[in-house]
Amino acid sequence: MTSVTLSDLHKEFGDVVAVRGIDLEIEDGEFVVVVGPSGCGKSTTLRSIAGLETVTSGEIRMDGRNVVGVEPKDRNVAMVFQNYALYPHMTARRNITFGMKSGGSFDDDEIDRRVEEAADILDIADLLDRKPAALSGGERQRVALGRAIVRDPDVFLMDEPLSNLDAKLRIQMRAELAKLHDELRTTTIYVTHDQTEAMTLGERVVVMNDGEIQQVAPPQRLYDYPANRFVAEFIGDPAMNMFPVTVERVGDGYEAVHPEFRLPLPAGEGLQEAAGSAAVLGVRPEDLLLASEADAAPGTFEATVQVTEPLGDSLLLECAVGDGALKVHVSPRAEISRGDRVELTYDPDRLHLFDAETGRAIYHSDPDATAAPTVPGDDRADPIDQD
Repeated sequence: MTSVTLSDLHKEFGDVVAVRGIDLEIEDGEFVVVVGPSGCGKSTTLRSIAGLETVTSGEIRMDGRNVVGVEPKDRNVAMVFQNYALYPHMTARRNITFGMKSGGSFDDDEIDRRVEEAADILDIADLLDRKPAALSGGERQRVALGRAIVRDPDVFLMDEPLSNLDAKLRIQMRAELAKLHDELRTTTIYVTHDQTEAMTLGERVVVMNDGEIQQVAPPQRLYDYPANRFVAEFIGDPAMNMFPVTVERVGDGYEAVHPEFRLPLPAGEGLQEAAGSAAVLGVRPEDLLLASEADAAPGTFEATVQVTEPLGDSLLLECAVGDGALKVHVSPRAEISRGDRVELTYDPDRLHLFDAETGRAIYHSDPDATAAPTVPGDDRADPIDQD
């Protein structure tokens, strides 16, 4: 297995800066997912690791060896592409083995053995004599994965490999990829714009925006303790609700003050810093509740329902609060219609505050652990205990 380290990596295309000095450490056998919006630099980063892009500056180390300037064929990485990149005139078997003989390190018996092993792992043994036109999208993707597996690479690089599949097949292939990694334990770097893929596949998730890393953390920690407003709104569907507020000290405590409400904030690290200043209050849709259904209501406010979306396991309400809007998940059988006024409360343990100017996270109200990183970067440790 192989570790991968990126140090101050830059990539420019003329006047366009695609990657802005990122640092990242990926451990042996780890499955890391890089996620972000289109144009954020994630695919450029992956292609730079593969050697398909020449970096402008910085280092890419594999087990300590700087591979910048090393030809792609000499890096011992295998890449799986979004469009499968299969030759249409070749059978699945020939697509899988293409290039193995020219590499000079595999004889016929070794090639046959590796193909049979990969086909068994991927359940495509009965498809090896078919050409791509006779295969479904999921089968083509398995063949592309087989081509990567037979090379026994040090690192798997995957560039949005499931984006061309339908929703049901994507779910199935996510599970297959997870099982494949559990079996092979090959270091894997997986790029996607789909946050669901990122959260379900990654042992750690790297969130990128505008060529920079915003946060690196295990999926649940990323969701619970976003380092900044971008991460908070990008991770989660629907996105975290955001309200411009002023943090005021009231007696021995603090309140988030909005034109339409005043919400008490549980004690926690960061409130003293935020007091008296403009901030942004974040709360996820599932952490808002109908006051009538809550066991306790630390604070309430009213909203007007504009849209109802039945989701089966919940009812998603899109509501207006003054000039702003929010989304909230309620019981799927709640008798609520468009135009209704509803009284809402919140889970006091699941509030977040972000700096109004920088977007940096300054407060998380979880009573057991708070203030995930206040600067972007690698966040592997447990959250910091509250004072």
